[in-house]
Amino acid sequence: MSVTDPSASWAPAPGTLVSARGIELDGPWGHVFGPLDLDIDEGGVSVLAAPAGAARTALMMALCGRMRLTGGSLTVLGYEDQPRKVFAHSAIACMNELDEVPPSVTVRDLVTEQKRWDSPWYRLVPRVDERGVADMCEEVFGDVELPHLRAFIDDLPELQQMLLRIAVANTRRPPLLVVGRLDRIADDAERAVLLERLIALGETQSVITADVNPIPPGAAVRTLVDLHDLLGPGDIGVMTETG
Repeated sequence: MSVTDPSASWAPAPGTLVSARGIELDGPWGHVFGPLDLDIDEGGVSVLAAPAGAARTALMMALCGRMRLTGGSLTVLGYEDQPRKVFAHSAIACMNELDEVPPSVTVRDLVTEQKRWDSPWYRLVPRVDERGVADMCEEVFGDVELPHLRAFIDDLPELQQMLLRIAVANTRRPPLLVVGRLDRIADDAERAVLLERLIALGETQSVITADVNPIPPGAAVRTLVDLHDLLGPGDIGVMTETG
């Protein structure tokens, strides 16, 4: 990645998930990030290595069409500067700005609500049982124990909380899944398990996530994008609409 002339001629290579040239974002209170170049291959898991903060959050939201940039050109999933098209073909999870779950919500409530969102308006969807939770969560959780039906979200271990949010966000299995901050999990072993689960999802989707920590040796990550020198941690104004 480097600063580039955004007017220069370029085209994404075949098999490219993300191709960005000179992208940047200004918020209501100042500059958030950029300009920067970014190329990510399609498929597998790509990790953005950068400090946690507004700049990294904003970049991840832009990559899945949840935020409109103020400069440069961004092609994702073959859609050039079309955030609404990218929005329709992607999912985002574990980003508190978008999917934070109130602590008083139970696993049953969260899964039931998502099933109702996914169903036609005229279909009555009853509250789920343990089988309903398993149907939504088994693929994402893998060998990790599923959360109890009546457990409050805030009482779950961090790993279960994040996997549950991913499962709820990813019910339609779009081609792009963006998962915010692996580094939210403090325990190294649990963070490695979460990465393993994302790698499993990356067999059928393109997954983008972020972490400030080193990737475990031998992890089957497709791309590691070092943005430590290009993204600062500062909490500057961030817009959350595509406009």
